[in-house]
Amino acid sequence: MDAKTSMFPSPYDVPAPAGAEEWRSLYPYYVQFQPERRAEEDQKFWFCNSQHWPTPFRPFDCIMVDFAIKGLGQYNTRHLKAPPANGIDYRILNGYVYFSPIAAPPEQIEARVPDFMDRAGHYYMNWAELLEAWKMKVEGAVADLEAISFDDLPDIIPVEWVKEGRGLDNTTELLEGYDKAINTCYRIWQYHFEFLNLGYAAYLDFFGFLKGVFPSIPDQAIAKMVQGVDSVLFEPDQQLKKLAKLAVKLGCADALKQGDADAALAAVAGAPGGAEWLAAWEAAQDPWFNFTSGNGFYSTDKYWIDHLDIPMGFLRDYVERVEAGEDIDRPTEKLQAERDRITAEYAEMMDDEDRAVFEQKLGLSRAVFPYVEDHNFYIEHWSLGVFWRKMRELSRLFVRAGFWADEDDMFFLSRNEVRDALWDLSAAWGIGAAASGPTHWPEEIKRRRGIMEALASQSPLPALNNPPEAITEPFTIMLFGITTETVQRWIGAESGEAAGIEGMAGSPGVVEGVARVLRSPDQLSELQKGDILVTPVTAPSWAPVFGKISAAVTDIGGMMSHAAIVCREYGLPAVTGTGNASSKITTGMRIRVDGNAGTVTILE
Repeated sequence: MDAKTSMFPSPYDVPAPAGAEEWRSLYPYYVQFQPERRAEEDQKFWFCNSQHWPTPFRPFDCIMVDFAIKGLGQYNTRHLKAPPANGIDYRILNGYVYFSPIAAPPEQIEARVPDFMDRAGHYYMNWAELLEAWKMKVEGAVADLEAISFDDLPDIIPVEWVKEGRGLDNTTELLEGYDKAINTCYRIWQYHFEFLNLGYAAYLDFFGFLKGVFPSIPDQAIAKMVQGVDSVLFEPDQQLKKLAKLAVKLGCADALKQGDADAALAAVAGAPGGAEWLAAWEAAQDPWFNFTSGNGFYSTDKYWIDHLDIPMGFLRDYVERVEAGEDIDRPTEKLQAERDRITAEYAEMMDDEDRAVFEQKLGLSRAVFPYVEDHNFYIEHWSLGVFWRKMRELSRLFVRAGFWADEDDMFFLSRNEVRDALWDLSAAWGIGAAASGPTHWPEEIKRRRGIMEALASQSPLPALNNPPEAITEPFTIMLFGITTETVQRWIGAESGEAAGIEGMAGSPGVVEGVARVLRSPDQLSELQKGDILVTPVTAPSWAPVFGKISAAVTDIGGMMSHAAIVCREYGLPAVTGTGNASSKITTGMRIRVDGNAGTVTILE
């Protein structure tokens, strides 16, 4: 790359959007580009991780990137000693997070191999047993969160506490409850990465082996060999399909079409078969409605169990399709047949020695690959859903105490500021004085809201500083879809020289249709049958609409991104990691999506 044309701006030269000049006051020092470290920081290539964090962070929401990136790094660097890579460094600029992967020092790689083989090998050899233990740990963490309550402080300590000599007041449990919630969230994020890096590593090893034996083998051919999985992540969607079929069978489908979710449920209660259907609806909610239309990383994410109109909307669509005689199930048998066919064809072309290695690596990949999606339900949806619910419960306590007006306001404080506010509340209650929070926080929250609105008005730069000559790090390519070609497209877009729309060939097939550009999960109801979904990034919880669309195009994501995996499991063409398709395409355009070549063509 020519340094004169390929240089992205230095983070130190990027101005704040108008109205957000004080954005740095929202975030801790350690996530900011410090002036004293400019010489060091400008030597690194940073890319915006808008795949996982597509909108600016509220101060409290930084807890997710802090815990996530520390958890990711610790497994590579401290638990497993992954030979080629340590963790990922991260910074926030104008509200968005930027990543810079940290390679292991070359002189250490060979020495790390024995530790990695011993530790990773133990997990691979005992995968099923250890995974069952992992599920119990996660469910235990969920139970710990559920047990936390945030109760108003009483006028007087219960007399029983005094007479039994407890020696403590109600603020002790209040403060301990908050600390426990934060620490449990921290535990959950460490559990998140216990198996995830190993799942990707096994697939990458399988991928590398096949590329070595067949240098020209398409990436999609390798991905097809592990498709057709029965992932827990698809179960919430599966529950809605079962409920739709049951409603049609029992004759209460028309009642489900009445008004909002509450009105529909009331109508079903009086319909034939309504009691049986409502029992199934209630049974499906725990745990499957702990499912967000976002990704679980933001306090603004909406969970089905708290917003029943979301699953009800998907359910109604399934009911109409069942009534029309459509098959609403995923084409799992077809995908598995294609998987077995392509696997057999490549195995047949190997000699005995290579085939034995192939079968061993394939078996491991198929065993561990489901976790790559399964963890998403257990962590981002179920565990974090309960965490956010508890934090809103705490915020309502502050609302009743007069600290702020709306339960949404607390998330404009950092997690440490919330702890300080709890102390303010607790100390004032114990002393019998007025707390400072009610006079301090309302205006400060108003100021911060204004900054957040200004930050959200401007899209982030895709990258910072000078990129390397070639992007070779496999995780960066497969998960984020960032390749040497991606970077060149970003440069072309910045300079106005980009032509056409290209990306990763995420899922095979060619489709022509009408584009529907969505930028928020709140817009999912706008999708029409046969639309081509065009969006910056999808979330796994968008699965219920994948039976309605004909193809998907995303700005961000690689072969192992959720959009690519879900499209393959639903048999839909997908082009991911285009960089700017959602900006170039507008709703109503007719486009062609070629998931085999990784191209998108605007037809009219």
